[in-house]
Amino acid sequence: MSVQPTRLVAALDLGSTKVAAVIAEVQGDQRSGSTRVLGVGVERCHGVRRGVVRGIEETTRAIAKAMKDAERMAGVEVGTVYVGIAGEHVAGQTSTGVVSVTGGEIRTGDVARVNDVAASVPLGRDHELLHAIPQDYRVDAQEGINEPIGMTGLRLDAQVYLVTVLSSVIQNLRKCVEGAGYHVAEFVLEPLAASLAVLTPDERELGCALVELGGGSTNVAIFQGGKIRDTRSLLISSGHVTNDIVHGLQVTQQDAERLKERFGAAWEMLVPESDVIELPSTPGQGARSAHRQVLAHIMRMRLQETFEFALDEVTRAGYHQRLPAGIVLTGGGAQAPGIVELAREVFAMPVRVGKTGQGLAGLTDSVESPRFAVLAGLALYGAKQLRQGASFGSGKRSSQAVEKYLQPVRQWFQDFF
Repeated sequence: MSVQPTRLVAALDLGSTKVAAVIAEVQGDQRSGSTRVLGVGVERCHGVRRGVVRGIEETTRAIAKAMKDAERMAGVEVGTVYVGIAGEHVAGQTSTGVVSVTGGEIRTGDVARVNDVAASVPLGRDHELLHAIPQDYRVDAQEGINEPIGMTGLRLDAQVYLVTVLSSVIQNLRKCVEGAGYHVAEFVLEPLAASLAVLTPDERELGCALVELGGGSTNVAIFQGGKIRDTRSLLISSGHVTNDIVHGLQVTQQDAERLKERFGAAWEMLVPESDVIELPSTPGQGARSAHRQVLAHIMRMRLQETFEFALDEVTRAGYHQRLPAGIVLTGGGAQAPGIVELAREVFAMPVRVGKTGQGLAGLTDSVESPRFAVLAGLALYGAKQLRQGASFGSGKRSSQAVEKYLQPVRQWFQDFF
């Protein structure tokens, strides 16, 4: 029995080393339900670097291949996908808005108006709004209100976190997706998507930082009080670890990646001194070998630097020693043995590697690795949108007038966080 198209959701994670796709079936309603993974496709790709398209043809090819593999595994075809986006071209800022309350009691329309006022700030000709995420509300003199609807007051203030992105980046990513034969339902900030898959409600409430160790960049997102408070992107990444291995052991890029995945570690003390690995060599080099601790030392030095930069960003955002739930690691770099021990030493906080099991069913083993945290989160985000009434597979976009009203009212981030 085939799955009804209106109950399907598809997502794409366009990374610096791979394109990953997932197709899932949405089960249940807003109160209770699950997202069942039906198919996953992964294709190596070097057409995207730090979230920016560097090669249209290469990226389009990889998207088409990953999506076809996912469709073949799922036994269905889809037309619309949710796409993750991240990188230094993404920026966040906090904006405030204030409106007078009509009728004395705060209604949905008042909340929509104050959100719209807070989001109506100049973005520049080359930027566009990606997300407007409500943070807190104030009714007259009462602060720290999460849901003001139904309260009595004369003045309503809103604090909204605005996430913006370069318009050209969005346009080129959309061109690649459409070139592969699919329609973009929505672009979603990757750290937000990953948080849906790996963070617990307690972690979001107490305060934690999600550190995504990607192939082209390292993304840091801070959560507290159940909401996202800050997001930043670092140029340093897992790709730099691979480059260090290339120069340190004098191997090719491909061999360095293989050595990192098979024998790598982020903490030398976890590696026995007697462990020796055979190194790939050219005829001129002859047979070569190296102690595995040398490889671990190379990796630790670069990963330690990455964590130090991430800690600087947390401090700069004003959350140093204010994150009781600590650090949650995701991304391909989070798979290195000893990564938790190293991160604990640098951050001096609790650290764990994020696992993508919550809210998912079906072929969960296909996306349980931390490298698929964004992909799993995008599927969960799309499922949430579908349960709230968003259409799927029609290949049509809602009108701007309808979206302007629905988006502040929907406030899906409040439902999650």
